[in-house]
Amino acid sequence: MIVGIHHAQITIPKEQEHKARHFYCEVLKLKEISKPESLKGRGGFWVEVGNKQLHIGTEDNVDRTKTKAHIAYEVEDINLIEKRLIDNGIEIIASVPIPGCERFEFRDPFGNRVECIQPVKRGGNNEEINS
Repeated sequence: MIVGIHHAQITIPKEQEHKARHFYCEVLKLKEISKPESLKGRGGFWVEVGNKQLHIGTEDNVDRTKTKAHIAYEVEDINLIEKRLIDNGIEIIASVPIPGCERFEFRDPFGNRVECIQPVKRGGNNEEINS
């Protein structure tokens, strides 16, 4: 029986780990975690996203800009993350609205599609809208 999601994986071009570490660890502020010794030779690195993991692997000859596949990050302050991305030269792409959420998309420096999403709070009681 499936009980949850352990990790997601995206890929970057080989030899781009330094640039990816800067984007994911410095711009997005995700914490790098250790990979098992048995996997270190494959390239890439892993980061924590809340209590889950994002594995950033390496592969060449992939046009990441042609896919709808994506990862969506739930954020605490959508305006702050949007500003941080814009300040780092990332183009923000408007998303189709969905009830109860603010969201936008962007492509990381390697072409991976990414969504940032924040549940909208109701009035003064801070109840989330469940849709």
